[in-house]
Amino acid sequence: MPLPSHPVIIGLAGGTGSGKTTVARALNKIVGEERIAVLPHDAYYHNLDHLPPAQRAEFNFDHPDALDTDLLIQHVKELKAGSAIEMPIYDFKTDSRTAKTIHIEPEPVIMVEGILIFAEPELRKLFDVKIFVDTDADIRFIRRVQRDVAERGRTVESVINQYLTTVRPMHLEFVEPSKRYADVIIPEGGFNEVAIDMVAARIEALLKR
Repeated sequence: MPLPSHPVIIGLAGGTGSGKTTVARALNKIVGEERIAVLPHDAYYHNLDHLPPAQRAEFNFDHPDALDTDLLIQHVKELKAGSAIEMPIYDFKTDSRTAKTIHIEPEPVIMVEGILIFAEPELRKLFDVKIFVDTDADIRFIRRVQRDVAERGRTVESVINQYLTTVRPMHLEFVEPSKRYADVIIPEGGFNEVAIDMVAARIEALLKR
């Protein structure tokens, strides 16, 4: 499919464990995975390999300053202009950026996903459609524990400590207030098929404009 003169740029936000990835997969399935370039904000964490492990463990990963949003904005603009990018890869087990990258080609739809993307004014300006996935805090916390233990090698105790120390306070300070910028709020995450179908229809309409 030829690239449109203006690709559709989607922002997909929501708290940790809200179901953003599930929504993204659902949209990929409906719109067509081959037409979507996905940029997770998580890939753009600042490299911390210069810090000792003890300091990395205490780092606030839930504050906007933890992320290299300027690089993400640059990459979105390059994809929008029709140029490919090299997206960084972040290793959450070592809290450092790897030497490898992922080659991303420009596509008709560019999807940016992350908890803090609507808290960044310059990034927010780039989105044609802003989606916020809204899920109850207890469900999000359980999913966070399950993910970090299974995928990131964390202990339950460390996940709970991080949640109370930074995740919850930063959610209340940055993530929850950013919900007001959303065009669409999807309750129940990826299980809300009606909302996902409506968003997919909107994307298709924008692609045809």
